[in-house]
Amino acid sequence: MKQIETERLIMREFDLADAEGLFELDSNPDVLKFIGIDTVKKIQESEDMIRVLQKQYAENGIGRWAVIGKSTGEFMGWSGLKLYRERINNQTNIYELGYRFIPRFWGKGFATESARAWVNYAFEELKIDKLFAVTDFEHDSSKNVLHKVGFKDIEVVNYHGEDVNWLEVTKD
Repeated sequence: MKQIETERLIMREFDLADAEGLFELDSNPDVLKFIGIDTVKKIQESEDMIRVLQKQYAENGIGRWAVIGKSTGEFMGWSGLKLYRERINNQTNIYELGYRFIPRFWGKGFATESARAWVNYAFEELKIDKLFAVTDFEHDSSKNVLHKVGFKDIEVVNYHGEDVNWLEVTKD
């Protein structure tokens, strides 16, 4: 199984054993406050999401990965890249950086640590030239993470039916 290690984190592809952690994450309304999706109600929904992610790994070679505490082995959330083959903001075949953590891990630099690792992975391993990310206008902490790892505000776009901030980071 592929993985990326940082000082405090192990990021790896999801497996069904991560369903309980993913359920804890996605059943929390505070986690999804700025995302615009409903909380999951049954663990089966988390298992189904893991199967979707596994399909993305097989089809695209990349996706959102589970984030595990290196010293504890505890599921903390997810972080990773998603390949969009369809047209988004007049672009196709582009990679989005995303992350989501269980609240007890907020404010400790884990999102920044994982995001930095993914930016490096994208440019060094995947050899791509640009990543994008989107944030809700009011989600300052997520926007701050993106700025710390080099993303710049580009424009406001309609993304999945919502107006959001579009940010990019380039290899240069």
